[in-house]
Amino acid sequence: MQNFLKSLAFTCALSLAVQSFAADPVAPVRMGAGAMTFDTVPGWGLGEDGKSVIGPTHGSVVIDKAGNIYTSADMGVFVFSPDGKLIRRFVGDEYTRIHDMEIRDEAEGEFIYGARNANAEGIKFSAETGDIVLKLPFPEESKLDLKQFNPTAITVAPNGDIILSDGYASNYIFKFDKTGKYLMHFGSKGNDLKQFNTAHGMTLDTRYEPPRLLICDRNHEPKGRLLHYDLDGNFIEEVITGLGMPTSVAIHGDFVSVPDLHGRVVILDKSNRIISVLGHNPDPAKGGSYNVPQEQWVEGIFSGTHGSYWDKDGNLYVQDWNVSGRLMKLVKVK
Repeated sequence: MQNFLKSLAFTCALSLAVQSFAADPVAPVRMGAGAMTFDTVPGWGLGEDGKSVIGPTHGSVVIDKAGNIYTSADMGVFVFSPDGKLIRRFVGDEYTRIHDMEIRDEAEGEFIYGARNANAEGIKFSAETGDIVLKLPFPEESKLDLKQFNPTAITVAPNGDIILSDGYASNYIFKFDKTGKYLMHFGSKGNDLKQFNTAHGMTLDTRYEPPRLLICDRNHEPKGRLLHYDLDGNFIEEVITGLGMPTSVAIHGDFVSVPDLHGRVVILDKSNRIISVLGHNPDPAKGGSYNVPQEQWVEGIFSGTHGSYWDKDGNLYVQDWNVSGRLMKLVKVK
């Protein structure tokens, strides 16, 4: 009888262990270095069945004042609570394929600005309702003769001017006022110092006074770089080179997160030195690959990092360019 009770206790313990493992089989992975060290949150943002709910991703991430996380996927914009629950979404033809987003708190509320490369326009819509209040098609007033217009990045100046990069086509960067009136354009396609070879990502670099444009020149040799321009389109400096294929930039205090399409995120400090590398993918067949389905994801290893954004506590949200739709939360280690 005693042996039977021991056996029963062992069986129950084993059953509980198996159930626990089945419920949460993936452990967090720690990555980074020093003050920029993070733990992954396994399963964050997935549905109750453990599957991605957003579909293929080739987009961006932003966060509103309440801490809700917005990510753009091929079929629309999905909004998550900080604990990874889907709370609303904007889907339909007007929200598809938003390649890049910025969020701004304005007098009338919070608004998201989006660059829609496949739909040849920039847009502005309410973060709360999804109502679209502004569209920015190719500005005929520029007198440019372009065969294509494929915007990849968008940002907003302190005075409300909107800057839109045609990164998948002409590599001109267009400037509009807050009503959508065309003001000017600058840049050109090429591999010279003041040219862009895929002006893929862009944000307002608030680490400087006055703020500057921080631009990802993704395919420029050698190996991708970041540039500073002023808000009137004047070249300031080459910030850093050798970044692989930098896709976007996000600012948090003195720090910048830079997703690299090869499968990593680098963190720069105020001096624009690399101080941390997150999620580096050592497999050249999977780093930079869109076709890594969810069943092949590896916790703590990225594939095609495309967008990132910081919350107020310094946690990072990272989106992969991915056939299944991957969005990850990285919690900053205190």
